[in-house]
Amino acid sequence: MKSYDRLFIGGEWVSPAGTGKIEVINPTTEEVVGTVPDATTADIDKAVAAARTAFDQGPWPKMAPAERAAILTKVSEALKADMEPMAQLITTEMGSPVAWGTMAQVFAPTMIFDYYVGLASTFQFDEVRQGLMGEVLVAKEPVGVVGAISPWNVPLFIAAAKLGPALVAGCTVVFKPAPETPLDALRLAEMFEEAGLPKGVLSVVPAGREVGEHLVSHPGVDKVSFTGSTAAGKKIGAICGSQLKRFSLELGGKSAAILLDDVNLAEALPMLLPNAIMNNGEACIAQTRILAPRDRYQEVVDAVVEKVAAMKVGDPLDPTVEVGPLVAERQRDRVEGYFKIGQDEGAKIALGGGRPPNMDKGWFVDPTVFVNVDNSMRIAQEEIFGPVLAVIPYDGGDENAVSIANDSHYGLCGSVWTGDSERGLKVARGVRTGTYMLNSPVPVDFSTPFGGFKESGMGREFGPDGLELFLEKKSINLPAGFSPKV
Repeated sequence: MKSYDRLFIGGEWVSPAGTGKIEVINPTTEEVVGTVPDATTADIDKAVAAARTAFDQGPWPKMAPAERAAILTKVSEALKADMEPMAQLITTEMGSPVAWGTMAQVFAPTMIFDYYVGLASTFQFDEVRQGLMGEVLVAKEPVGVVGAISPWNVPLFIAAAKLGPALVAGCTVVFKPAPETPLDALRLAEMFEEAGLPKGVLSVVPAGREVGEHLVSHPGVDKVSFTGSTAAGKKIGAICGSQLKRFSLELGGKSAAILLDDVNLAEALPMLLPNAIMNNGEACIAQTRILAPRDRYQEVVDAVVEKVAAMKVGDPLDPTVEVGPLVAERQRDRVEGYFKIGQDEGAKIALGGGRPPNMDKGWFVDPTVFVNVDNSMRIAQEEIFGPVLAVIPYDGGDENAVSIANDSHYGLCGSVWTGDSERGLKVARGVRTGTYMLNSPVPVDFSTPFGGFKESGMGREFGPDGLELFLEKKSINLPAGFSPKV
């Protein structure tokens, strides 16, 4: 059992303002495996004040980008040295299969940190442009104090996606992890402290939704970076809009995998299905709608059912397990509710639809495949966030499949599978999503922009685009004959 009795505020471990505790529940055993203080609005005020002072008066934003990046290098190395224990900790918090989580939950964050370390030495923070009336220095400066809020499904990964670019940019950060997964966040805070991060630059304040809203609306925060549900994102966008505060949102998804009529299922499905039920289906980029041509529909259904049925369900700390429990009892209830919704709408369950036998403990559900699904059904339109797939038939040519894929409020990710890459590229260009896979098992490349169209969010993380989310541009008109060093 891992417990903390203090919060990491302004680079110091301090007693919380309140007496509330967050209990971390292992979704496999349903037992308490840790406790942390439940931060209050007073703790947020203290953290924002520390971040404000560190940004306005401290050395951090004035340091060279390479100096700031050196801190990230130390944290990345600490994570690599602690990879297996950190992966097991996250699995214990939220149920991610450790075999998947070691790479996606821990190693991937080190890749993000390492990418921004490299970018710090090549990114053009200052640029002299030839204007219409003389030379102009265009400077990219840190946006200020950042309020960063992450979800529970890939907690360390999202932390890295926000902290990496924000810190390289020179911002100070108040980071609120989800109450389900605070332990890895506070362990990360220890690593930043050990790496020599200056005082005030980072605070880590686990708390619930109301305290998170206080962080969003705090007048001392210059920018909000949020990853989570679309409903919460809309509320955050409204608050920030009313204050003309900068914000970026990475929200939900209901991604469609399009199988064209020439697809080789034996080659495609081993690459597709791990991206359909990744992280127990608790992934915003999961390919949960599988679009199959009508004349090959039963063949696709049979192949999908066979492969999903072979996935091992069980204790996520077992490295052979592919599907673990859902994060919480409420999430299992939500997913089971969709089993009924889908059947009431006329879809048929070809596999699953219940709980695994002989598992008296843990918030498990069966990996489930719905067939005879119409895209207008709720199971095809709403983000279920569990190991639930909908196989949807389409008639006609590729343009009909694209139309069904686009018939969604979301636009985060997607894929197309075909024997003709030129044909597939035309499909990829037609689907309105921010990230797409063409015969590829790679959903996200950390050097390129990631984000959503429509209700899947605003702004782009990763790559230089992710760094620019935390920068403001300033134009300085220069006198004739003066050329500054950049």
